[in-house]
Amino acid sequence: MPLANFSSFFAILCLLLLAGCVSGPAIDRSYSAVSQDSRVRYVILHYTHGDLARSFRTLTEGRVSSHYLLSDRPAAIYQLVDEDRRAWHAGDSAWNKDTQLNFSSIGIELVNGGYADTPQGRLWHPYTEEQITLLIDLLKQIVARHRIAPEHILGHSDIAPGRKVDPGPLFPWERLARAGLIRWPDPALVARLRPVFALALPDAAWFQRSLRRHGYALAETGQWDDASRNALAAFQMKYRPTRFDGMPDEETAAMLEALATASGAPD
Repeated sequence: MPLANFSSFFAILCLLLLAGCVSGPAIDRSYSAVSQDSRVRYVILHYTHGDLARSFRTLTEGRVSSHYLLSDRPAAIYQLVDEDRRAWHAGDSAWNKDTQLNFSSIGIELVNGGYADTPQGRLWHPYTEEQITLLIDLLKQIVARHRIAPEHILGHSDIAPGRKVDPGPLFPWERLARAGLIRWPDPALVARLRPVFALALPDAAWFQRSLRRHGYALAETGQWDDASRNALAAFQMKYRPTRFDGMPDEETAAMLEALATASGAPD
């Protein structure tokens, strides 16, 4: 065989061998197991505490990331990480018995300034109507794809109380409830329960037990420790954002009980 022909033959042989290595073994995908579901169990909502340009830099060039970024003006959805891959958005986190929720969640960041501390106090930035409308549409798609339970659509403040406060008190959680995405305490039941709890406010152990039943990862110490106040403040910020000081009161107790009744959770 002439040298030129041998060189061509050798080159083709190498290419064929490389192609075989890249493609790997043949896999038959004609069967599918019935016993399976999505690895995604949670959706965690955040704000970026910055404008769109800063948010892009942080979420694409830094050590944190999210699956989606929702801009504010104009409102638009950007996918930064595929849903079947892990994004680094939750950090040290827990809900019920699950921990390190980066492994099992989809993170959504909303472009929002968060808050500014001023001489008049802490001022929170509102969300735009267009942004929330887009978010609700996106959440409905994610819930349908992964069968996310209503109690698994959470804020960063829920899974890391005291460490995180986003998406903040101006996030319209009740809008998500009206869209059928999360549960909400029935106002009529809360109104009936408030006088009962006003007569005899439950102790710390009751609040801790109720918060745990709701999902907060909280030890039942029977004492009003920092962890208990932080968890209660996170709950209040979500369901009663006009006052979220972490102090127990009859309205918060009524909301906790009303939510337990709505979810059918045992005492």
